[in-house]
Amino acid sequence: MGRRDLDESDFRSRPSKRGSRPRTKQRPEHSDAVTGLVTGVDRGRYTLLVGGAATELADETIVTAMKARELTRTRVVVGDRVDVVGDTSGEEGSLARIVRIQERTSTLRRTADDTDPYERIVVANADQLVIVTALAQPEPRTGMIDRCVVAAYDAGMSVLLCLTKADLASPDELRALYEPLGVEVVVTRRTPSGDGAGITLAPDSVEEVRGRLRGLVSVLVGHSGVGKSTLINALVPDAKRATGVVNDVTGRGRHTSTSAVALRLPVGDPGETDAASDVDGAPATDGAGFDGWVIDTPGVRSFGLAHVEVAHLLHAFEDLDEVAQECPRGCTHLADAPDCALDDWIEASPEDERPARAARLASFRRLLSSRTGSDA
Repeated sequence: MGRRDLDESDFRSRPSKRGSRPRTKQRPEHSDAVTGLVTGVDRGRYTLLVGGAATELADETIVTAMKARELTRTRVVVGDRVDVVGDTSGEEGSLARIVRIQERTSTLRRTADDTDPYERIVVANADQLVIVTALAQPEPRTGMIDRCVVAAYDAGMSVLLCLTKADLASPDELRALYEPLGVEVVVTRRTPSGDGAGITLAPDSVEEVRGRLRGLVSVLVGHSGVGKSTLINALVPDAKRATGVVNDVTGRGRHTSTSAVALRLPVGDPGETDAASDVDGAPATDGAGFDGWVIDTPGVRSFGLAHVEVAHLLHAFEDLDEVAQECPRGCTHLADAPDCALDDWIEASPEDERPARAARLASFRRLLSSRTGSDA
């Protein structure tokens, strides 16, 4: 066979079986990088707040950025503090480059189910997880709440349970279920709007929630239809988050929030503060009149815990963790575990303390069973 003529399809810019690779392992230091706070993510583009609340710089700028090549396999999420180079002017059409992710103080993760090895980072650097649950329409699902509590404790975050639609059902049962875990509970209710055209959240209940969020970075999670976006719009009126209704047949809500977004929390009467966000959900450039951040996330229907280790969950209960040191090696701490020191702790407790200790242990074992898939 004769030698064939070569054409453009035979061209190889780097004819190597290993493919293209960097010419050097020495990467730029980017000493001129500035710090930005990730407030939104949309199809590979990141909305950043540079200056002001994000750094010690006086001026704030909303910047659009992309990830540098060396971060291709690294997930950048809302709440991350990042180092940015390039065009940080914030002008229309400008694009900066994220070159580093600063160390995270907390990372809220979830998996698709309890067997999925792939972790999905929900948000970073949040102080508090706010679990939004409706008391009715849709009915509360304690299994979902338990899983969110486990994920928050694993991430080192505090937990606030926000019970919505208290005008439809009593919150007493859920209060009794979660307060023994050290979970704070806040309740909101709906009232007819002033114009009589519909219903709105009672202002006093909204202000109670606001008081629990002040000075913190709080991430809100919950099923679709529980009123999460409605609560966000009440706390941050200019957020303009889309809301929906619960399906009468399935009893479930429809996804309205499609991506996570961080919003500044106005202090006091929202009407007396400046706009908290623009139409795209990016925070306003004037930091006056705000105290804290709220991060709205898309509605979830599952919260896998494959990434959570049982030991990490136990650390969230300091009193039980100390007692569990006396357990035999390999103890599961479940109700059927032989010679579990936690059971002895209940039996040895004074009569007046025994009900409270028993309730706390039962709550811990309920969370533990959510992680292990066993019966508590």
